[in-house]
Amino acid sequence: MPAMIPGTDLFRNIARAFGAMKFWEALGGTFLVATIVSISTVFFSTLAGYSFSKLRFRGRNVLLMLVVATMTIPQQLSVVPLYIMANKAGLFGSLWAVIIPGLVSAFGVFWMTQYIGDALPYELIEAARVDGCSMFRTFLHVAIPAARPAAAMLFLFTFIAQWTNYFWPMLILGPNKNKMLTVAAATLKGAYFTDYTIVMSGVVLTTAPLLLLFFFAGKQLVSGIMAGAVKG
Repeated sequence: MPAMIPGTDLFRNIARAFGAMKFWEALGGTFLVATIVSISTVFFSTLAGYSFSKLRFRGRNVLLMLVVATMTIPQQLSVVPLYIMANKAGLFGSLWAVIIPGLVSAFGVFWMTQYIGDALPYELIEAARVDGCSMFRTFLHVAIPAARPAAAMLFLFTFIAQWTNYFWPMLILGPNKNKMLTVAAATLKGAYFTDYTIVMSGVVLTTAPLLLLFFFAGKQLVSGIMAGAVKG
């Protein structure tokens, strides 16, 4: 189909979108947000998952149910209080206003709780405690290696979600919208006339880094996950 074949102006349109989006600034901001949020989500979700699945404390099941219940709340309902808190904290227009709300997720906690509960036997924990490991060292040296396959998938899911996140950054970044690729690409749309060639070029620039990531790291990621799954 001729409509699916790029025209001769493809690279010229990409160059126009590259300059209009301030691509390097947007790429750096997006990569920073996605990386920090993904690492934080994996660490805290693994910590919470280990606690909920392997530690015994009063109210454990109730707390886990409350965490899972928050997954049913639409994101739109939390926008107003989040916006007010970020504004009062002086974070309006800052990337920290995008990073802080995503440092941990209910889905990540539920995901890691289910995986660690099945993959980590109590015998390993007891053996580590007998060897003199503290509770936190047991988590670092026993729970994290056992949870590595699920943690890798959670990192990937979170990274993609943050890379493609649009709604909250569009609201909170204000005049600094060029710090995130998705929002910067949306600014290519004109108020009275939209040049869809430059808009689609912006979409290509936004998705190209993710495609390159999968191209170069996808095989290693999948092989690592499968190796961890076989060992577990």
